[in-house]
Amino acid sequence: MAAFDFTPLLPPGSPPPAAKWTGSPKYNFTGGNNDPAQVPLGGLMAAADAVLRREGRSLAYYGVAHGPQGYRPLRTFLAAKLKRDAGIACTADDILLVSGSLQAFDLINGALLAQGDTVIVERDTYQGMLNRYARAGVNVAGVPLDRDGLRMDALEETLAALKAKGIRPKYIYTIPTVQNPTGTILPMERRTKLLGLAEEYGVPIFEDDCYSDLIWSGERPPALHAMSRAGNVIHIGSFSKSIAPALRVGFIVAPWQILSRMIALKVDAGSGALEQMVLAEYCTPHFASHVPALRRGLREKLEALMDALDEQFGTAAEFDDPPGGIFLWVKLPDQVDTMKLYQSALAAGVAINPGPEWSTDAAHSRSRMRLCFASPTESEIREGVAILADICRKEFGVPERSGNVARRAARR
Repeated sequence: MAAFDFTPLLPPGSPPPAAKWTGSPKYNFTGGNNDPAQVPLGGLMAAADAVLRREGRSLAYYGVAHGPQGYRPLRTFLAAKLKRDAGIACTADDILLVSGSLQAFDLINGALLAQGDTVIVERDTYQGMLNRYARAGVNVAGVPLDRDGLRMDALEETLAALKAKGIRPKYIYTIPTVQNPTGTILPMERRTKLLGLAEEYGVPIFEDDCYSDLIWSGERPPALHAMSRAGNVIHIGSFSKSIAPALRVGFIVAPWQILSRMIALKVDAGSGALEQMVLAEYCTPHFASHVPALRRGLREKLEALMDALDEQFGTAAEFDDPPGGIFLWVKLPDQVDTMKLYQSALAAGVAINPGPEWSTDAAHSRSRMRLCFASPTESEIREGVAILADICRKEFGVPERSGNVARRAARR
C-alpha cells in the first residue's frame, strides 16, 4: 500500500520540509552552542537533587502552582540580577519566563506584528529574526552599523523616510550589548540618542540582551530598558549563553500592558518547570562566580580562532577583536562568496554561517561569515580554519599568506 500523502492538506505558505538530521560536522562553527567543558554539571546536578527533594511534588501542577509567568524564585533571582547588572528596576511580576529567547521572539511578534507591517533592524542581525519576518510577510528596514554598533544618523534617516511614506514601524529590533553577529557594544551617547529617536517617532524598542553576560571586562552599559523614560522598551534575555542552551529558558521584561498580551498568547501551559527550578537553585548562589570563569574560557578560544585566522589567511581575513560573546564576524576578500564557501566547507566537514543569511543586505555581506568559537576545541578551531583557508585558496584564488605577526602582537 502506498504511503498516505499529506502534501495536499498543507496550508498555503507552509515552510519547506526540514532535512533529516545526520549529525554535527566535525568542525562546527555554527549555532549558539556553548563549551561543553564549561557547563556547570556538578552544580546543576546538586541543584536538581536539592530542589526536587524539597519541592519536587509541585511538578504535579502546571507552572508548579506559581502561575503562568513561571517559577517565582527564578523570577526573583532575575529581578535582582537585572537591577545589579543592567540597571533595570523591575519585580518578579514584570518578568515572563519562556522557552528560550526564540519563544520570546514569537510572543512579541505575535502580539505586535501583522502581515505587511514594517520593523527596523540592524543591517547585520540575528538570522532567526530575519527568517521570522520573511515567513510573516513583514517588511524589514536594515540600518547600517559601524564599530560602535547601530549608526544613529542612519537610523534617523530611516525613521524620517518611513514617516514621509506614512509608515510607522512597529518596533526597532536591536542587540545593543554584544551585537550578533558583529560583537559591537552601543555606547552611552548612542543609547541616549536611540531612546530619544524612538520616543520622538513613537516607536517602541525590542532589546535583545542575550549576550550581555559574556563581556570580557565584566562591565556593561545600562540596558535600554533601564534608561527609558517612556517605558517603551521590551527587554529579553536568556540562560542559553551563560549556563546551557539545551535548558531552553529565557525571559521577557515588559510593561504589563503588553506583557499581559504575550501571556495570553503563551498557550503551552507553561515552559518546562524543572529547568526553571534547577536554574533558580543553582544561579542564586553560583551565577556570580560561574560566569567570570566561563568568560575566561571563551576568551581563550577566541584568541585561538583569531590566531588561526592570522596564520592561515593573514590580512585576507578582516575582523575586529570583539569585546565579548561567542561569535567572530569575518570579512574575506571580495571574490569569496560565502554562500558557495559554506557548501564546499560543509562537504569537507566544516560548518560556517554565511554572511547573507545574517544580513538585510546580501551584497554587503556576500564575503562575510560568522564563526561561533564556543563549542569547538582549540585544536578543532585550528584544524577547521586551515581547511577553510585551503578551500578559499583553491576555489576563490585567495593568496596563501603567512601569519600576521603584527596583528597578533597588538592583541597581546
